[in-house]
Amino acid sequence: MHHLLNHLVNQVDYRQDELVDLLKELIQFKTPAPPARNTEEAQQFIDSFLQEKGLSTDKWDVYPGDPNVVGVRKGTHSDSHRSLIVNGHVDVAEVNEDEAWVSDPFTPFVRDGQIIGRGAADMKGGMAGALFAIQLLHDSGIELPGDLTFQSVIGEEVGEAGTLQCCKRGYKADFAIVVDTSDLHIQGQGGVITGWITVKSKETFHDATRKDMIHAGGNLFGASAIEKMTKIIQGLQELERHWSVMKSYPGYPAGTNTINPAVIEGGRHAAFIADECHLWITVHFYPNETHEQVAREIEDHIRAVANGDPWLRENPPVFEWGGSSMIEDRGEIFPSLEVDYDHDAVQTLIQSHQRVQNEAPTVDVSPSVTDGGWFGDAGIPAAIYGPGSLRYAHAVNEQVSIEQLVEYTKTLLTFIYEWCHTEKE
Repeated sequence: MHHLLNHLVNQVDYRQDELVDLLKELIQFKTPAPPARNTEEAQQFIDSFLQEKGLSTDKWDVYPGDPNVVGVRKGTHSDSHRSLIVNGHVDVAEVNEDEAWVSDPFTPFVRDGQIIGRGAADMKGGMAGALFAIQLLHDSGIELPGDLTFQSVIGEEVGEAGTLQCCKRGYKADFAIVVDTSDLHIQGQGGVITGWITVKSKETFHDATRKDMIHAGGNLFGASAIEKMTKIIQGLQELERHWSVMKSYPGYPAGTNTINPAVIEGGRHAAFIADECHLWITVHFYPNETHEQVAREIEDHIRAVANGDPWLRENPPVFEWGGSSMIEDRGEIFPSLEVDYDHDAVQTLIQSHQRVQNEAPTVDVSPSVTDGGWFGDAGIPAAIYGPGSLRYAHAVNEQVSIEQLVEYTKTLLTFIYEWCHTEKE
């Protein structure tokens, strides 16, 4: 078996140019999100690619113009051997017209051993490596005992969670590997949730009445919703500082759990006292926390702040959490993901990396977020493992090292082969 695996791994070196060309082809599909609704052509290419490699495919629209694609290669002994999901997103970060790219972001090229183009690091490099591993298994005529599922999803860049839709559609496995940007680290992640806090007056007042609200003897029980929101922002800052002191997680710098007041909207125009104000916040939390838990902590704290203010007590803040899309409803959720170091699949991945790289991998937590949390949320053990550095993700002249891409593909191929040959206990 190991002789056959060695032959497969060596094929990555021999056919390196094909791997590079595959990544270039994926980059040429213009799939930035926003604006999104532009992945149909890329997903059709991946759908056809998977069918040609012997996988049965399932393609459906999550949004018009943005379909998911799932390919399944049934194992020869599915009942007795481990199954695997390999997951990645086909959308890439947006590109602004005034960015100083050395050439068209969607016309990739090689310079100094780097493939440059939008999505090279995040995460079409990981997608290319995974697809090429599937191609090599097919070309070598190798049958896997366990089931192999490949998911090409949409919407990760804008919180539309194509991966969540795969989970809801019933796709499961004994383990999932998310081939997103990790610089070949094996990673879990914290989570992110956005929320809106609204302060709204029960009454609306003319600007000329402000003096009666703020001066002694005015006898008008009113307030500016914008000014009252500043008290809530101060309350959020107090809670953020409390979290930074009282909470921690191995591998995370202290204070990584933050509450960011990102956007504020309020008031009608200058002739009115502001009777409504909305604050959009982004909350980062640790891998051992849930978005429901941190939302509840924020609500409890801010309600206590409001109860200490005579006007807010009568006009309490309203909370709205999460959302299914930063584009459609200006909200998102990325659940956290804890990696079980002792899980058989994680140990197999560690051994696969060590076999190819001749050194132990780094097992840590991502400073960013991916769709990986949706697997943990669905009860599927998972880890993030992909090529590319976050230094280049979303950056002008985004790039990935060809050498790292090749080593990654070897490791992923080894892991797929070994895990899908592992018998269930």
